[in-house]
Amino acid sequence: MNIAKHLAETDRTLFSFEILPPLKGDAIDKVYDNIDPLMAFNPAYINVTYHREEAILKPVGNGLLKRKIIRKRPGTIGLCAAIQARYKVDTVPHLLCGGFTKEDTENALIELDFLGIKNVLALRGDSMKGQKYFTPEEDGNAFAVDLVRQIHDLNNGIYTDEELENKHATDFSIGVAGYPEKHYESPSLNIDIQYLKEKIDAGAGYIVTQMFFDNTVYFRFVKKCREAGINVPIVPGLKPLSTKRQLSIIPTMFNVDIPDELSFKILKCKSNDDVRKVGIEWTIQQSQELKEKGVPALHYYSMGRSKNIEEIAQQVFG
Repeated sequence: MNIAKHLAETDRTLFSFEILPPLKGDAIDKVYDNIDPLMAFNPAYINVTYHREEAILKPVGNGLLKRKIIRKRPGTIGLCAAIQARYKVDTVPHLLCGGFTKEDTENALIELDFLGIKNVLALRGDSMKGQKYFTPEEDGNAFAVDLVRQIHDLNNGIYTDEELENKHATDFSIGVAGYPEKHYESPSLNIDIQYLKEKIDAGAGYIVTQMFFDNTVYFRFVKKCREAGINVPIVPGLKPLSTKRQLSIIPTMFNVDIPDELSFKILKCKSNDDVRKVGIEWTIQQSQELKEKGVPALHYYSMGRSKNIEEIAQQVFG
């Protein structure tokens, strides 16, 4: 299924969600346990995140340290293939600029094409821990728009090796991220939307937003995108809060605001179980309003846990 086309043509609000690959060493069964309850709501597609490498300093004796590169959550491509085979639902692997050369990216796309995975979400990714600014690999893509262009080139049979013969053209549907409250590195929301338009002009077919907790933020963002000439589907991304600690973590990590009304409700909670209930109720209200407004899909960030998403989906899609 071409997700961009499906989103553009749907006459109802679709259900989708995002999962994390298991930590290195964990079995895939933990992922299945989280997906199984959500299949009752007929997800149109499932996103699978990609986590770039991390650098750690490992003692090697005599007070010396050795820099070691690790990947805590490998397996995005294999997990996507396993999910498609098990559940017969399309998967959307995240592809990053960070940690990939252009050849690495091309090889990953070739694998996805062989496996029948025809949808990707193109992201720049964050800087490595310990780095203040994002630094691409040598001969890697520096920005998401560059990654979109490379995928679009492959869709036209253009490979990094110009001397290849019998060049097979792929057929990937490309999604990109949008930031209703702007990307933290952008000087303003309007400039950020111009960057977003470049990604659409380069070949992306739909947008999924960063999480937000105030629907007026999403509606403002969509209006500004349309005024800027962006006419592709814009899918709202939602995340139910579940702990008090997230009141400080989420604004810091994702550069989003949490409305006073929601913040005060959570601060009054006596336990994280109470917070979880408030988060579910808030996200149900968000979802119902967005669905009434005819959004093409509702996309939920599960963060590896599905019980709260299941309770929300029962009210919105049940």
